[in-house]
Amino acid sequence: MARRIQRSSPAPKSASAAAASGGARAAGGGAPASTRGKRVDADLVTDFTVQLATLSDAGIPVVKALTILEGQTSPGPFKNILREITEDVSGGSPLSEAMAKHDRVFDHLYSSMVRAGEVGGVLDRVLNRLAVFREKAAEIKSKIKSALIYPAVLVLFAIVVIAAVVMVVIPKFKEIFESFNVDLPEPTRILLGISGFMTQWWYLVIGIPVLLFVLHNIFVRRNRGYRRSWHALLLKIPFLGPVLSRSMTASFARTFGTLVQAGVPHLDALGICRDTSANEVLVDAVEDIRRTVREGEGIARPMGETGLFDDVVTNMVDVGEETGELDGMLLKVADAYDVQVDRKLNAFFKVLEPAILIFMAVVIGGLVIALIMPLTEMMQTIGSQA
Repeated sequence: MARRIQRSSPAPKSASAAAASGGARAAGGGAPASTRGKRVDADLVTDFTVQLATLSDAGIPVVKALTILEGQTSPGPFKNILREITEDVSGGSPLSEAMAKHDRVFDHLYSSMVRAGEVGGVLDRVLNRLAVFREKAAEIKSKIKSALIYPAVLVLFAIVVIAAVVMVVIPKFKEIFESFNVDLPEPTRILLGISGFMTQWWYLVIGIPVLLFVLHNIFVRRNRGYRRSWHALLLKIPFLGPVLSRSMTASFARTFGTLVQAGVPHLDALGICRDTSANEVLVDAVEDIRRTVREGEGIARPMGETGLFDDVVTNMVDVGEETGELDGMLLKVADAYDVQVDRKLNAFFKVLEPAILIFMAVVIGGLVIALIMPLTEMMQTIGSQA
């Protein structure tokens, strides 16, 4: 992918000028509030990584590269973070240490790879690998988001239409049925009962699902046991489970492979994979692998024993360990499984969209039939009386 650096109209300040301005702000009491803990758009961090890698490739010193990038960044939290990092590095701190202070922007994986590049004297190569890693992750995330938009709109539309029919239209028909005092068929009585309950207790119909959703999110964030059970349940759901499992495998393989390629020791790389994983089942599995590797064994066998990685993955890892090409094998696994996940998601969404439309048609058709049945009987009664 071609990488271009945006040009800034104002000339970038030198490192000494940046440090001086930072000191002047501190002395004058105008220093910005601490930016630690601030969240920043992931795309900004990815663009920064690509541009920093490009500048490093060109042989520009880190401090000067940071100063250039900070100067061209739009005002906001990320610009303030880059300013603090630039000042720290100008003062003699390693880049990895300066980034680690802002762990919500530059996570453990990011700062660890930068540290490995600094130790090995290959920071430019590590930044390039990190840029590719983030670009690939951003591309996958963007594809999933784009694929979810249309089904989400369909589901929302279906909920609104069905709720409007049940809570607005059906009560009108109920008044008509009661005025004619006719015996209603069972489907119509059930429908009227559902409509009456939803109309009378609408706040429970809306509030209970919202409350359950909020409680679920709270428990997922704060209770590891609940979170692990939820993650394990997701992996057992038909179709969704295999897709999540392959996606999880691809993410682990890409992260681990990138770290190994950057020169991070296996135990440290496994620890970073564990700490940066979003799935608690994988966290436990990686910890088991790490514990076994610490005892002197290889990686392939404990990976197979976790039950999360299939024979293809474990065999490729085994070959990679034997040939000394573990990083290459892991990245090949990641690429292959990313392709599989992409295909399965595309197939799933192609089926999901018509399935939602069919569901809407069946539900609305059932509502119409349940309402027409007594109307037909009423028309027949009126005709016989005439």
